[in-house]
Amino acid sequence: MRLNKRQLLSAVALSVLSSTAFAQAKEVTFAYQDMLVPWRTVMESGELEKQTGYKIKWRQFGGGGDVIKAMASGDVQVGEAGSSPVTAAATQGQDIQLFWILDDISQAEALIARNGSGVNSVKDLKGKKVATPFVSTAHYQLMAVLKMEGVDTKSVNILNMRPPEIGAAWERGDIDATFIWNPVLSKIKGNGKVIADSGTIGAKGFPTFDGLVVNAKWAKANEAFMVTMVKLLIKADDEYRKNPGAYTATSAQGKAVAKWSGADAKDVPELMKLYKFPTAQEQASATWLGGGAVKALAYTADFLKEQGRVTEVKKDYSPYVTNYYVNKAMGK
Repeated sequence: MRLNKRQLLSAVALSVLSSTAFAQAKEVTFAYQDMLVPWRTVMESGELEKQTGYKIKWRQFGGGGDVIKAMASGDVQVGEAGSSPVTAAATQGQDIQLFWILDDISQAEALIARNGSGVNSVKDLKGKKVATPFVSTAHYQLMAVLKMEGVDTKSVNILNMRPPEIGAAWERGDIDATFIWNPVLSKIKGNGKVIADSGTIGAKGFPTFDGLVVNAKWAKANEAFMVTMVKLLIKADDEYRKNPGAYTATSAQGKAVAKWSGADAKDVPELMKLYKFPTAQEQASATWLGGGAVKALAYTADFLKEQGRVTEVKKDYSPYVTNYYVNKAMGK
């Protein structure tokens, strides 16, 4: 059958549209931060691109709150964010799902006082300037430890700063203390004293974690990509747990983590030991994506409401957490 001119043009247009749609479906923007995690080796290797054929735009952000905003605007499909900004997004009804626990923060975030500030305990923070990225896991635990120690949060001058700003303010002597994570934490420890860390605070009922979140609709439409990504996450974490000694200042693994996190390569081995990386089985279990993360989001939502960051708290946070892709990656 021969096509007339109009039919031919329509066919060409349809072909172009289909090709464009296909190309768009094979692109993804991934928002990452400065956490020191095994996943950086996958980013460096380009293995995800090789196995999926997707064009990946890696965009670095200074905090989880910024990642969530970019996802809300549609600029980012997958991103790294702490439990606090993830909770904020879920509470506001953003179409996201937490599908992977990037790390159990454990001792990787800490409240540290600058030498000469006169701060030797949490109670000494009254009247002092304390910096932290607002609506971050560090902010959540700062408020939690102040409450635990009976310190009125209004008596502390809490400043909202991104990690690079905190490092600069610390050097200038503009702040007395900060609750922050690496690599800034490791850079300022030489001129400071750790007052509390995320591990000890978490053990008292306020655990925090960094996770990977995805636009739920995008994930459903790109399931094969999601499963492949999770398989590579599982592999990277397993390799680290089996041989953490491979992450040295001069190894390919150590250099990859340093490059993507901004940390000094010589600090990578010790800094990574501060985190815990759940296994695939733990990820899918009731400890994390099978229930524990849902509870953590609920607790964090109460904190956000107290801070005036949200007006309402969801009755159920389970729609915003899924172990589907982990189970798929494990062949379940």
